[in-house]
Order: sequence, then structure tokens, then C-alpha cells
Amino acid sequence: MFYWVMKRIFLGPILKLLFRPWVKGLDNVPESGAAILASNHLSFSDSIFLPLMVHRPVIFLAKSEYFTGKGLKGRLTALFFRLSNQLPMDRSGGAASEMSLQAGKDVLTAGGLLGIYPEGTRSPDARLYRGKVGVARLALQTRVPVVPVAMIGTEKVQPIGKRLPSIRRVGIIFGQPLDFSRYYGMEDDRLIQRAVTDEIMYELMRLSGQEYVDEYAAVVKAQLAGKGPEPVHKLEVAEDATEDIADDRDEPRSDGDESPRKL
Repeated sequence: MFYWVMKRIFLGPILKLLFRPWVKGLDNVPESGAAILASNHLSFSDSIFLPLMVHRPVIFLAKSEYFTGKGLKGRLTALFFRLSNQLPMDRSGGAASEMSLQAGKDVLTAGGLLGIYPEGTRSPDARLYRGKVGVARLALQTRVPVVPVAMIGTEKVQPIGKRLPSIRRVGIIFGQPLDFSRYYGMEDDRLIQRAVTDEIMYELMRLSGQEYVDEYAAVVKAQLAGKGPEPVHKLEVAEDATEDIADDRDEPRSDGDESPRKL
């Protein structure tokens, strides 16, 4: 109820009036049945504008810290996330992370729309970064289509670290659903997971027009902050796939340069 009231009566009309979002390909979102909306990630506001323009409810997986805050602000934040169709994603690994991943599966099994950011975190410089394979695992395990979604201009509305948005127009492009049925039954194969993820990222690059960087955004952010090791190009043997689908929204903005590579 809260979701629909905010979207249709209070917050939604105001946002549409102020930001005048334009949309292409909305008919690519299934009118019924399960699907994954896999989006590039430029701003905190992506999670507001994307579901705003989709007629059906969209449920996102958000990091669990948003649901465990202390004090009045923390409790209000947790309440808002719960009431606005967000699910907590535990990224600590092990059984807790598997239970969180199962929540995403449950959404799809029930025929819902699940929003995912394959990059795992917001882009530090408006370029598109390497996707993590959690989106592939979910798509293959639940056997649902993946709709690529390109957010346009949201990084200018609300850059990382900026609390108050700038009023300007944003866009959303929904690509044609991607069918991965040829890989069904091979969802545990890491090479297949990587192939599916790369195909999704290629579509996001094509739709958004972003430069592609063949590194993980989180690794580049850590480098820019002087906290991380040099990036490596290896098969993600040690990658925690349950972390791949949780949004990480409050990392500080960093400026830097990384040579783009073509997908």
C-alpha cells in the first residue's frame, strides 16, 4: 500500500513534474510474469526513477546495513526501505548470504520483477564496469528473462556524495528481454555465468552509450581511495556471488582515470 500511495499520489507525480523523465522501450517489460531488470548504476536516484516509470512493482535487493541502523534516523531509514519494496541483502558470506540470495529467488518464483545492478555498486566516473555473476546465477536458476535497463543522466542529478539532487531531465531505456534458455541446466558453470553476465553488460553498454571498463567498480573505487590492490583479470573463483546483486549506495565519490577496454 505504501509503495503505491507514494508512487501514484505523493512522490511519483512530483518527481515526474520536476525531472520529466523520458522513457524508451517500456513495452519490453513483461506485463505479467517474472523477470529481472538489470540496470547500469550511476546514482542513488536510479532506484527511484526506474520503478517510478514501470507500471508493475519492482523489488530491489539492498545491503542489509540499511535495515539495521541505530537511532531515530536509522529506524526511519529501515522503515522506508521495508515499505518501499526493498529486501535486505546480507553480504557477510556463508548461510546468511545464501538466505539473502534466496529472497531474490522468491520474488522471481512468485512472478515478480526483481531489480539488480550487475556492477554491484555505483560507477565512480559514469563509465560502465564489469558485471558480477550474481545476475546470471539468478537468471539461470529461476529461468526468467533479463531486461537490460540503461539509466541516462542520473549521475548529473545526484552524484555520489551529494545529498540534494539537481533538477534536470533523466532518461530510461528498456532493451529487449534477453533469453538464456540455451544455458539452462548449466547454471553452476562459472564460464557460463561469465558469458551470460558479459552479454548483459554488452547490452547495457550498447543502450547507454557508456564506455566499458573491464574491471570491477568496487576495485577501482578502492584503488582511487588508496585502499585496494591492483586490479586483476582472473576467473572469479574467489568471488562471492551472493554479493554480486546487492546495491552499495553510500560509498564516497572518487575521481580518477582508468583506461577503458572494449567488451
